[in-house]
Amino acid sequence: MSRFVFSADAHVNEPPRLFLDGLPEHLKNGALHATRDETFRDIRQGERILHRLRINTGGGHKRGGGNDIAARLVDMEADGIDAELIFPQLALFAYCIEDPELELESLKLYNDWVIDHFKDHLDKFVPAAVLPVRDFANTLAEFQRIVDKGYRAAMLPCVTPEGVPHYNSKEWDPIFAFAAEQEIPFCLHTGTGVADVVADRGPGAAVYNYTLQMGQALDTVTRLVAGGVLDRNPKAQVLFIECGASWLAGAAERMDEVYDAHHMFVSPKLSRKPSEVIRDQVKCSFQYDRACLMSRSVTGHEAMLWASDYPHQEGTFPNSQEVLAQLFEGTGVSEQERKDIIGGTAARLFKFKRATI
Repeated sequence: MSRFVFSADAHVNEPPRLFLDGLPEHLKNGALHATRDETFRDIRQGERILHRLRINTGGGHKRGGGNDIAARLVDMEADGIDAELIFPQLALFAYCIEDPELELESLKLYNDWVIDHFKDHLDKFVPAAVLPVRDFANTLAEFQRIVDKGYRAAMLPCVTPEGVPHYNSKEWDPIFAFAAEQEIPFCLHTGTGVADVVADRGPGAAVYNYTLQMGQALDTVTRLVAGGVLDRNPKAQVLFIECGASWLAGAAERMDEVYDAHHMFVSPKLSRKPSEVIRDQVKCSFQYDRACLMSRSVTGHEAMLWASDYPHQEGTFPNSQEVLAQLFEGTGVSEQERKDIIGGTAARLFKFKRATI
């Protein structure tokens, strides 16, 4: 049986000198860029190392479509992927930029480049614009600009960077109100907004660091729900990317329990139970976790969007169809629920016209 498959997490490699060449002269010293030697690939902002990755440790199948669309389409066809939501590589680290002007100009460069890069293939790709957050006037201005350019998805950091109001602050309301008005979902990609994605280097660090990112999403969704930002903007949609999805049901039930049991302390009061806010407005992408399918009675199956994370090594390429078959085996998920989880919900969320659903 043929099913429409929309990966709700994929990445594109920006040109290596996009920021070095494109920024105004007075900002180039702080440009995002990558350097590499025989052992490491470093992501840098100016001379500051933001992230260091050891080269050639993953092995596995070659992924040719990092920035070559023709090669990417070949890989998608082979892997049974019909469409992708696109995130950056370098610009994921833009939230480490502390200067508001440099952050804004860097993200304008990326947002202009990525929509142009995919302009002839918008029946296959939904690029997510990356919004600045160091100055909310810049956030709203760039948000309006990317809407005018035809974007259907916008990215915010999964963790608010130091010095930026937390997501339970009313200062976010105008931004979420505009998103609701424009029907543009917010995508919060794992690992963004933190000063260093490597939180620990001790025993078990590789597992700890990646698992910790699930906790960061839990922290953020709790702030958005309990702080009232989502409740006050009920048409806003938030999608957590690559944080898994199994934790969402537990968070919903825990918040309901505390909201009732500690009602005398709760402020602000919400118009709905926290679990209802989550069910209406929060979604998660996932790759391998089956537990989220078992807990769909709490979150609703529409909260779950499957993703391949192409071209990353931890992604499902070139075995996505086998992964999908194993995910749903024995779960009791209906055929319609399955269609929604692997593509239908994402197509509706991003107003993706190509899918027949």
